[in-house]
Amino acid sequence: MQPRRQPPPAPRPRGNCPGAPLLALLLLLALRGAAAAPAGPEDPRRPQDAGLSRGLLQQAARAALHFLNFRAGSPSALRALAAVQEGRASVNPKEGCKVDLVFSTERYNSEEGEEHFGNCSARVFFKNQKPRRAINVTCTQLLEKRKRQQEDYLLYKQMKQLKPPLDVVSIPDSHGHIDPSLKPIWDLAFLGSSYVMWEKTTQFLHYYLAQLTSVKQWKTDDDEIDFDYTVLLHEFSTQEIIPCRIHLVWYPGKPLKVKYHCQELQTPEEASGTEEG
Repeated sequence: MQPRRQPPPAPRPRGNCPGAPLLALLLLLALRGAAAAPAGPEDPRRPQDAGLSRGLLQQAARAALHFLNFRAGSPSALRALAAVQEGRASVNPKEGCKVDLVFSTERYNSEEGEEHFGNCSARVFFKNQKPRRAINVTCTQLLEKRKRQQEDYLLYKQMKQLKPPLDVVSIPDSHGHIDPSLKPIWDLAFLGSSYVMWEKTTQFLHYYLAQLTSVKQWKTDDDEIDFDYTVLLHEFSTQEIIPCRIHLVWYPGKPLKVKYHCQELQTPEEASGTEEG
C-alpha cells in the first residue's frame, strides 16, 4: 500500500470579500481532517499487492514442490523450483493465508543445457491452526512414466548392491562434493526430506537440505529399501541448522513411507511426524 500523500496547502484567499478568510480556513481544516482520518477497515480476504506478496509466492511454491516430490515417491522425478510466474495471495487474519500461483520447475538432477520441464499450478493454504497447510497442485510435462520407472529401478539396484554397514560420514563432503557411488543415497534422502520440509514450511520459514550426516541401512525380509539417516536442514530466515532423524521405506512404484523426528533449536519442543505417500 502506497503511503498517503499529504494534501497541498490551501490557496491564499484573494480579494476583499469578508468571507474569504473563513472559507479558506474551513477548506484547510477539511483537507487536514481527511488526511488524518484513519483508513476504513480492509477486507481481510482482499488480495495483497505484488510487492507484499512476492516473498509469499516463493514460500508457497517451495511448499507445493516439497509436497509434489514426496507424493511422487520417485527419486528420478525430483524437481527443483525454476521460477514463480504469477500468483496472488489473500489473507484472512482468523483463518490464514491462501495463495494461488503458477510456477515452473526443472529436474533436480538436471544436466547442463537441459530445459525447464513442467509448469505447475497450485493452491496453498497456510492455516493458522493445525494442520498448518493444505495443498492442491497439478503439473504438466512430467517425466515420461516408462523412463522414470527405468531410472528408479536402476537406482534401486544400486542401493541393493551397497554392502552394510554403510560408512558414510557426510554427504556432501566439506568441499560440497558428492561421490557418484553415494548419489543414490543422497537422492533417496532428499526424497524423504521433502516430506519433512513440506510439513515444516510456513509463510515465514522455509528449508533446504544442507547435509546428510549418517546412514544406516536395514536388512529386510522383502525387497524394500529400509534405512535410517540424519540430515541437517538449513532454516531460513533464522539461519538455524535443524538436525532431523528420518526413517524411510521405499520400493519403486510403491508409496513412500516416512517417519521423522527433528530437534528444534529455538524451542524445547521437538517435532515429529509420519506419513505414507
